[in-house]
Amino acid sequence: MLSLPGRSRSLFARRVRSRRRLLAGVDLVLWGVPLAMILLAGILIASTQRQADYADWYQHWITAVVGMGVALLLARLPLERLQPLRWPLYGAVVAGLLAVRVVGTSALGAKSWINIGGFYLQPSEFAKLAVIVLLAGVLARHPVERPVDLVRPTALISLPWLLVFVEPDLGSSLVFGAVLLVMLYWAGMPGAWVVLLLSPLVAAIVAGTVPWLLIGWIPLVAWLAWKSLPWKRLGLSVAVAVQTLFAVGTPWLWEHGLRPHQRARLTLFLDPGQDPLGGGYHLLQSTVGIGSGQLWGTGLMRGALTKLRFIPEQHTDFIFSALGEETGFIGSVLVVAGFVALVWRLLHIAGRARTDFESLVVVGIGAMLMFQVVVNINMTIGLGPITGIPLPFLSYGRSAMLMNFMALGLCASVGRRAGSATRPGKTPW
Repeated sequence: MLSLPGRSRSLFARRVRSRRRLLAGVDLVLWGVPLAMILLAGILIASTQRQADYADWYQHWITAVVGMGVALLLARLPLERLQPLRWPLYGAVVAGLLAVRVVGTSALGAKSWINIGGFYLQPSEFAKLAVIVLLAGVLARHPVERPVDLVRPTALISLPWLLVFVEPDLGSSLVFGAVLLVMLYWAGMPGAWVVLLLSPLVAAIVAGTVPWLLIGWIPLVAWLAWKSLPWKRLGLSVAVAVQTLFAVGTPWLWEHGLRPHQRARLTLFLDPGQDPLGGGYHLLQSTVGIGSGQLWGTGLMRGALTKLRFIPEQHTDFIFSALGEETGFIGSVLVVAGFVALVWRLLHIAGRARTDFESLVVVGIGAMLMFQVVVNINMTIGLGPITGIPLPFLSYGRSAMLMNFMALGLCASVGRRAGSATRPGKTPW
């Protein structure tokens, strides 16, 4: 058996300990999951472009390398230094969203990009992160303890939300709402208030689908308002009035406020076969592609539907369909499990953060990522309407990739400086 001299063994042992110390400072879930997805995504995007006249799949990896560099720099920056910059960052993204209205470039029916030297910048992506930082600063100083405390954060998010909504970019505008609700809850808002804030949407959906359920829904909301709001009679009256308004007004707006193609876009996922060559084409081809992968998939770069480009925009919003076809049910489940592990890790970091500001930033980022994952996957498997939300780290998109890596850098900064003890009231379990 080969043995090393004493001096060589000592040198080898020191090197091993050095490598262990280096790896001990690396968050394998926070960095490993996104990097593994990016490596896989590059192959999937290349597969979607096999029959195309162009091939730019490698830019997905190049953008990831640039984003990783930015993220590592942010990871070394104490997050407290961002607090004084939250208003300038907010102003910059609002200015960018306004610039889109003036000099923006249109594509796929939306005016969301600015061409800067051949690089198409999408301000709405960076607006998500800037809004999270601003809301974290505001909610850390003004936690939600009374209904009036909702006014300030709601007003701050309204301007960027409106500018994104009118682009129109429905998907990104929905992200703002999801982030706001989760951050409000993390900042101390009672869970009953979350239900009350979502109740008008539920009333609208119920009124248009199964109206008789309103008989039970409106009294339930009234009871929640009575139990959770400080002004019981006023809160109950307002809650019932809002539910009634949405229940009565939604059917009228559906018939007279929306055009036929807008109504079809919202409901076509329920039966895409009614327009198989039009609005339902994406959904039908996507579900066929995912189903054809069966358990183990056809193999990377071997998907027939992906190769023949049956699914439009497959390298961006519908990349999950290529994943399902070429890696099957097993590969799809592993990717979903990776996202769950990543968000769970973010909750752990948020629970151990040193300050409320840091904790709220990480929770906002986790909410942003998970909401996009859920909506995108539901869209591609036919459980939701097409909204144009990309799948983080997998969908091709340089602005989204850079923003996601910036978000990871901020979370890594919090994780490195997190205390060993869990902060009271912030533990996710």
